[in-house]
Amino acid sequence: MDERVLKLKTPRECEIFAKNAMMQDRPDLAQEARQRAVQLKAESYGATNEVERECLEAVYAYEEVLSSKNGKKTKASRTWQMIKKHGILQSVERAVNRSQETAGYTALLEMGLEDYAFEAVVVKYPEFFSEEAIARCAERIRSWKNA
Repeated sequence: MDERVLKLKTPRECEIFAKNAMMQDRPDLAQEARQRAVQLKAESYGATNEVERECLEAVYAYEEVLSSKNGKKTKASRTWQMIKKHGILQSVERAVNRSQETAGYTALLEMGLEDYAFEAVVVKYPEFFSEEAIARCAERIRSWKNA
């Protein structure tokens, strides 16, 4: 990550930096700034371990996608409700075990944020999730790569 991006301390600074980078035809720096914003938001939420932090990053990345798509700040309201009710890891488990894939993967891919999909987190940290969730996520990732 570019050292200028690493120096950004707030999500708002990242947003401004990303807009300026796009105006200067530097989509690579804009993407890094969006990734930094996601990291900063997840850190401030208070995850208790690395897997929770990455799950939270996935939620914030999805919000970036929603905001970009809608042209205004958009929260992942249903996801946050589920997290408050069931906790972050159980919410991810429930989300990936649905028969339909989690919302937003294609949009995450288009924004260069595909590593923030819940499925990617589940496959990376299999010890925290059920065998069913791991198998479903691995199959989805294979199908995405083949598409």
